[in-house]
Amino acid sequence: MAIETINPATGERLATYEAFTPERVDRALTLAKEAAHQWRRTSFEERSARLRALAGVLRSQRDELALLATQEMGKPIVEARAEVEKAAGGCEYYAEHSERFLAPEVVETNARESFVAYRPLGVVLAIMPWNFPYWQVLRAAAPIIMAGNTMVLKHASHVTGCALTLE
Repeated sequence: MAIETINPATGERLATYEAFTPERVDRALTLAKEAAHQWRRTSFEERSARLRALAGVLRSQRDELALLATQEMGKPIVEARAEVEKAAGGCEYYAEHSERFLAPEVVETNARESFVAYRPLGVVLAIMPWNFPYWQVLRAAAPIIMAGNTMVLKHASHVTGCALTLE
């Protein structure tokens, strides 16, 4: 099945993409599961460094990313640039604070010792809308990644180019 992205302002067909076959979906899930086993063992420092690097890439490619969002969904370019900046800032926020957010917590109970510990879950599925193709994905991905998980994304077909660019 083909997925077409159409510029809503002009009606122009921007691109045609092939949807994932069931086999390709299975392969993506297998790869995400394999990566999750490795990623859960990475340090907060490594995860943080990767998210900070992503923020840098987003900022260095801001104008190109914004133009793609504008073309695929009709978002004004000023708002699209702001969205890319917000997504970069979100990555930096979670890179900076996640270790503290996920630190074990001692809790008072009638037991000798009680605590809350945060452990990676594995692969997290995210289904995203079209209206914030960068922010919606990264506001979910940043804490998921910092918690030691991996994420599989089903993005809206309207913004397939944005989804593939993030990939």
